Amino acid sequence: MDKHFKMGVLFVALASGLQVPILTAQQAKMAAAPIPAQISAAKRVFVANAGGDSPSTEDPLFAGGPDRAYNQFYAAMKTWGKYELVNSPADADLLFDIRFMLPSMAQPVFKGDSMGAAAFDPQLRLEIRDPRSTAILWGFTEHLQWAILKANRDKNFDLAMARLVDDTQKLSAQATADDSKK
Repeated sequence: MDKHFKMGVLFVALASGLQVPILTAQQAKMAAAPIPAQISAAKRVFVANAGGDSPSTEDPLFAGGPDRAYNQFYAAMKTWGKYELVNSPADADLLFDIRFMLPSMAQPVFKGDSMGAAAFDPQLRLEIRDPRSTAILWGFTEHLQWAILKANRDKNFDLAMARLVDDTQKLSAQATADDSKK
């Protein structure tokens, strides 16, 4: 091998080996950004149906129709009991906008039972907003694993919804814990 080539390979190996400790040290120094105060202070929430995609009403890809995400999320928030669910955004401390999106995929998926058949990247999106300014305070997106069988797609929908609810509960707990440290 050429001497310059060997030196180049050695330099790249050393440089990449040094980057890992530097990145780790930088990440250790980085403090977590604050969670907006409205999230820890909220008592009343308005859950808004921000829509659900469905490419066909004759042969839907998921059971429950376009309102499924809204209905499941609303039921989960009611069961959790952390917030009083109100019927008007004007009465709320926070707005929870829940939507189900079904964007097309450029590349097929070769995972699970999809066997490359996936044409979509199903997603649940929750945006937590300030009711006065409508500014987004926080957001979560949970992707659903695609499946050929409708029963498996519905199961994956439920699993993604459970993760989204868990994300919301963890954020609320973290916001409350951060608020109590002040």
